[in-house]
Amino acid sequence: MAKTSVIERNKKRLHMIKQYADKRKVLKAVVRDINATLEQRMEAQAKLCKLPRNSSKVRYKNRCAQTGRARAYFRFFGVSRIVLRELASQGLLPGVKKASW
Repeated sequence: MAKTSVIERNKKRLHMIKQYADKRKVLKAVVRDINATLEQRMEAQAKLCKLPRNSSKVRYKNRCAQTGRARAYFRFFGVSRIVLRELASQGLLPGVKKASW
């Protein structure tokens, strides 16, 4: 089980990502626009740098819904490999069975 503080910090990041998504999208579009002047692009890049770090998508970590484990996460099921194995063994995942049976 992951520490509660780590899980809560990740939740905070997700909230911040949603909060700044529109602003970040507009600024990135200006930076990538080849028709914009160099000054406009530099200004947009400076504004982008001033946004909070945790508002970036890459800082969000996928975690297991049951244990909070960050590694070996199966996106389709939303759980880690350990929980996936337990659920499959109990027959709680429809259409999934262990190969060793």
